Amino acid sequence: MKWKHEWKSLAILAIAFLACFYLPVEYLRGWDRLKSAVWESLHLVRWYAREHVLLCLIPAFFIAGAIGVFVSQASVMKYLGPKANKTLAYGVASVSGTILAVCSCTVLPLFAGIYRMGAGLGPACAFLYSGPAINALAIILTARVLGLELGIARAVGAVVFSVVIGLSMHFIFRNEEMEKANARADVPGPAVSRPLWKNALFFASLVGVLVFANWGKPTAMAGVWYAIWSAKWLVTSAFALALGLILAFWIRLSWVKVALTAAATAILAAFFRHEPMIPFAAAVIGLSWAASTDEGEGGEWFAQSWGFAKQITPLLLGGVLVAGFLLGRPGHEGLIPSQWVAAAVGGNSFFANFFASLAGAFMYFATLTEVPILQGLIGSGMGKGPALALLLAGPALSLPNMLVLRSVMGTKKTAVFVALVVVMATVTGMIYGGIWG
Repeated sequence: MKWKHEWKSLAILAIAFLACFYLPVEYLRGWDRLKSAVWESLHLVRWYAREHVLLCLIPAFFIAGAIGVFVSQASVMKYLGPKANKTLAYGVASVSGTILAVCSCTVLPLFAGIYRMGAGLGPACAFLYSGPAINALAIILTARVLGLELGIARAVGAVVFSVVIGLSMHFIFRNEEMEKANARADVPGPAVSRPLWKNALFFASLVGVLVFANWGKPTAMAGVWYAIWSAKWLVTSAFALALGLILAFWIRLSWVKVALTAAATAILAAFFRHEPMIPFAAAVIGLSWAASTDEGEGGEWFAQSWGFAKQITPLLLGGVLVAGFLLGRPGHEGLIPSQWVAAAVGGNSFFANFFASLAGAFMYFATLTEVPILQGLIGSGMGKGPALALLLAGPALSLPNMLVLRSVMGTKKTAVFVALVVVMATVTGMIYGGIWG
């Protein structure tokens, strides 16, 4: 045990030495690049706070909290537990991203919610990967901008990855999973307070708000996707209205507080038609007020949601700061020069694919931003294999994502999950580059 600790210390020292050895001081002359990296980290964290915390993370926290309160542990164990039907569990988890369309950070509260409620590690990891990776709009945009074959390869690869990664995680940690399943086998289900269809509508309204509030603007100014985007706030409002009625009549929150929240949101929406974040923030504040002061299920729901927020938010914001400092924003450089990245991903060598997978795993990609980034890299000479490798590793992972995962499922499981994604993306990129390169 003593020498094990010493090996860890040696590894840390070796990494620190290599970082110092390869420190790009020639790029830091005059401190311009270092100051630019700090500036980019602040820009990225501000952008993340404006674009993702209110519209993405907070609804995800409420959904995760609702899973802990309104979904019975017995139900989770039945459909997603270690002993659940594998076809059903992995089938649902592997295509969940087509509905949610979330980024690698927004999926974390949802993953934590189902994992802590007893979902098997395999199905939970399949969901964790597929949530941000199988975004229908992103796959369509990939096919239109980067080519049909790359779009198809991304779609097929993401579905296959989610299943293979989930099954691999289950197999690697099978003994621990069986112990967890046996420990929870005799857990009695809680008394059912309302029919299943009511809970289903409750979750549908929450997911509807999350999905349509974050519906991205398509490149084409016509068609179904554009029509949905044009009406996104009307659709979001419809789901929010349904949620308010459910909260008042089924969850039994104070109907006065729900009505006041709805009225304040509607008034602000009328006055700030072009600033939807303002009424959305009012709705979040009102919902928090109504739920936190409730002495029943509503109060427990808010407590669970707040617990996820306290655990996840600081790690995410810290991770975004570090990612911005090192890699910058799309179109802007951080501490690491972009020409280094472009030069490393040319051709279809093992190193090019591995570097693309590893770099993508640590970068933060908001939904849809990976496509224009790749378009620029391909224009700079990036090979088709590394392009697919980055598409398969990048949206599903990020440095902030890894920091939070470690706090949810531990260092060992997080390391294995990341390694599986990077290795599979590397191999798939090499195969794809060999065929289409």
